[in-house]
Amino acid sequence: MPRGRRIVINRKIDDDKVDSLKNIDMDGVKRERLQVEDQLSSSITEVMEAAKEMSAKKKLSDEALQKGGLYSIQDAYELLRGKGMDISFRAFGGRIERRSIPSVKVGKKRYIPVQSLDDIIDVGNAFYTVRKAYEIYRKYNKAINYRAFIGRVEKSSIPSVKIGTKRLIPRDAMESLSHVARKYFSVSDALRELHRRNVEIKRNAFERRLDRNRIPHVKISGRRFIPRDVVQELIDKELAYRGKQ
Repeated sequence: MPRGRRIVINRKIDDDKVDSLKNIDMDGVKRERLQVEDQLSSSITEVMEAAKEMSAKKKLSDEALQKGGLYSIQDAYELLRGKGMDISFRAFGGRIERRSIPSVKVGKKRYIPVQSLDDIIDVGNAFYTVRKAYEIYRKYNKAINYRAFIGRVEKSSIPSVKIGTKRLIPRDAMESLSHVARKYFSVSDALRELHRRNVEIKRNAFERRLDRNRIPHVKISGRRFIPRDVVQELIDKELAYRGKQ
């Protein structure tokens, strides 16, 4: 009898982080974002209309406009920095010039609606940029390069959503993906670990064991992952079996 039939690891994988990742509803995230943008657009229109009235009445002090929901560029930047947003003043000004951050001109100065600032903070708390997500993920998967990471985003194996002109990745998704990178092996990595420990199993034979559920694993976005402790148990059993031969 082939030893693959003798070595069976009976274990149920119960992992909340994996379940959370598999259950992310990105269509729901996109629908929710569209609703937010509709509400934001209405709120910004109201603030800008109020600003026009203030302009007509010559009530143009920064303090008066801020009470009405409009921040000068400098005050808006300081507010964002105070909330923990890591952005340079030059980059912030660039977003305003490209109109990815809505603004209104009152008199000779440009102002930012507070609703836009609140939304920037909310988005920053809920999402990572692709570059930031990559930097976090690479701490646990040093073999992946930025181009390969972007490829996974484009293929939707890493969930993402486009907000404005930027593609962003949910923070909870990255938390789960980082957990998988720490606690699981991909099939290729599992085979490398087996071979490093002098356990020779051909890829086809290994994948047959996965197909027949003789090795516990999870499937995420079409890829199979094996818990690291399961791989260690397999190594121990394979070496013990070899010792009895």
